[in-house]
Amino acid sequence: MEAVLNFIISEIFGQGAIFLALIACIGLILQKKSFSEIVRGTVMTAVGFFVLSTGTGLITGNSIDGISTAFNTVMPQAVPSTTVDIGTEYGTEIGIVMIVAFAINVLVARFTKWKSIFLTGHMLYWFPFVFIAAGVDAGLTGGKLIILAAIFTALYMIVSPNLMRPFVKEVTGDDSFTIGHPTTCLSVISGLLGKAFGNKEHSTEDLKFPKSLGFLREIAITGSITIAITYIVMYFILIANGQDPAVVWGYADGNTGIFTYVFTHAIYFGVGITIMLQGVRMLISEIVPAFQGIAEKVVPNAIPALDVPVIFPYAPNALLIGFMVAMVTSIVTILITGAAGIFPTVVIPLISTCFFEIGCASIVGNATGGVRGAIIGAAVSGIIAVFLVGFGAYFFNNTIQQWMLVYGGQDFDLWGMVVGAVARLIA
Repeated sequence: MEAVLNFIISEIFGQGAIFLALIACIGLILQKKSFSEIVRGTVMTAVGFFVLSTGTGLITGNSIDGISTAFNTVMPQAVPSTTVDIGTEYGTEIGIVMIVAFAINVLVARFTKWKSIFLTGHMLYWFPFVFIAAGVDAGLTGGKLIILAAIFTALYMIVSPNLMRPFVKEVTGDDSFTIGHPTTCLSVISGLLGKAFGNKEHSTEDLKFPKSLGFLREIAITGSITIAITYIVMYFILIANGQDPAVVWGYADGNTGIFTYVFTHAIYFGVGITIMLQGVRMLISEIVPAFQGIAEKVVPNAIPALDVPVIFPYAPNALLIGFMVAMVTSIVTILITGAAGIFPTVVIPLISTCFFEIGCASIVGNATGGVRGAIIGAAVSGIIAVFLVGFGAYFFNNTIQQWMLVYGGQDFDLWGMVVGAVARLIA
């Protein structure tokens, strides 16, 4: 039994490509497609997922990673925290929570009006990971820990995509999918701010450029230029703080210098965004039609809740604007709160959150309020993200605080604090 459970956890739920390919395969079989169509749809879904993942990997691992390194070098490091290897020590508990929560999600979609099914594979793992950590930090063990984490994971998988659904429809113009990702709290706030203060008729995607600057319409070019400028600014900040950029960025002993380093990291962003968007198009073109088989035969009117990059092609200018605006407001917030000593830990720049979660929030803000909505939504989200990470430290300092400093600042912290508070009441 344990071997079967471990196989389901690690080989299916834990592997995004396999999980989505299996969903596509089941959907196509239920639609009674031909053998050829089933094989093609299944394999191409997995291919699309890997193309998307390769693009995001290039962005985070080959492009903006140096920005994080530079910031972490010049800013104070976080106070020490106790690190518990939640993934290893509580792997079985996480797996049980994943399976139970997903089953509850499917049942709720089948028998209620909440019709989204959470299909973001890696998030099926990370939310139980965070909620288990919040429970462990509060002193929970055993059945109480598993039940609490399962309840809140299922709640998240049901509530969050359905909150996002009307905003995703604003962005895409249809209702074929929603988002299952920890961007929800920031994106909903951004969408509401856009409605309140923006003008959706003036979209970021309609920004006019002179003919001589027509190349700026290409997100790969605009993004690469923006990243290059950011690296150049960080180069001088490092020098002003008495640091050697060559040592910090690791090219001191190589045959190249700062020009090559900045150029390659900037271009990798363009490459990454190009590959990622291509992967999104491939994944959407396969998984959405295939999912109709499940929607027709198993869960009537169901729609898939997918990873956040699937929304990026609808407003790439808003994505880039949101990323840069959030970087500015979040860093200013970090400096102010750090000087005031508001949080129990030192918050570091939230590069990943600014790009993925707040990038989505900016796209939603643009859909409801145009350029103004995108900018206001991203600016406010950058501030909120810092406060979420800072106050979240109270609930994760004895477990995964170092992990949360890198990947928090959104629903992980917001929901994690709620779980931590409840866990303290029942511990």
